[in-house]
Amino acid sequence: MKGKYDVVSPDGFSISYDKIYKTFDEAYDAFNEWKKRYEKQGYYSSKYGRIPLDELESHCTIIKLK
Repeated sequence: MKGKYDVVSPDGFSISYDKIYKTFDEAYDAFNEWKKRYEKQGYYSSKYGRIPLDELESHCTIIKLK
C-alpha cells in the first residue's frame, strides 16, 4: 500500500520525529530496526510498564497519514 505512514510507540509518540514512510512495509521495517535498540535490556520501558520485546509489536501502531 502506497501513501504516507508513521509508527507510533506504546506511549503515543512517533518512533522517528524526522521521517515518514512511503509504504506500510517500509514503516514495518523501521519498527523492527527501532525495536533492536531495546534488545540489550530485553524490554521496552513504557509509561505503562515494561513491555517484553516479543509483545512490542502489538503495543505499537502503524498509521496511514492523510
